[in-house]
Amino acid sequence: MENQKHILEERTVLEIQDIMSILPHRYPFLLIDRLMEFERKKRIVAIKNVTINEPFFAGHFPNFPIMPGVLIVESIAQAGGALLLTEIPDRESKLMVFTGIERAKFRRPVVPGDQLRIEIDVLNWKPRAVRMQGRCTVEGKLACEAIVMCQLVPRQKDAPADAAPVAGSSSGVEVLETVSQE
Repeated sequence: MENQKHILEERTVLEIQDIMSILPHRYPFLLIDRLMEFERKKRIVAIKNVTINEPFFAGHFPNFPIMPGVLIVESIAQAGGALLLTEIPDRESKLMVFTGIERAKFRRPVVPGDQLRIEIDVLNWKPRAVRMQGRCTVEGKLACEAIVMCQLVPRQKDAPADAAPVAGSSSGVEVLETVSQE
């Protein structure tokens, strides 16, 4: 990777196809649409365009659609994951998983038509794990904030990508290292 340009150095904005080349998430669970600003291992800003076509609005809540807070926090993790995974040359063989969520606060509802701006600042960076502060705003107003910890784990190699885990079986995931609470 030394001789190649880093994907975040080549472009000023990354569109959905670029994001899909970095993250393993796909519809309906890919929750970021564009990467707008980035500073390797330090900061990233993503955009999520919230539309009435999102599948979760059918049940959350009928006649009063609100984006579930847990999905807003997931969008924070995905934006941070995009930053983390660009530093991993063999990212196709890894998955990024949550290891913790701290101080999640929801300040205003996110509804269809909103554009969620997801700003991530890295608090602690290790080669396989990261601790990040995320802030989500809509029209400059704070909607959500949280500290999330994520780490890379090896993907299970034996099962096809669309196979569900069998009850009682091991996921094949092992913890690589933890992020300190500094």
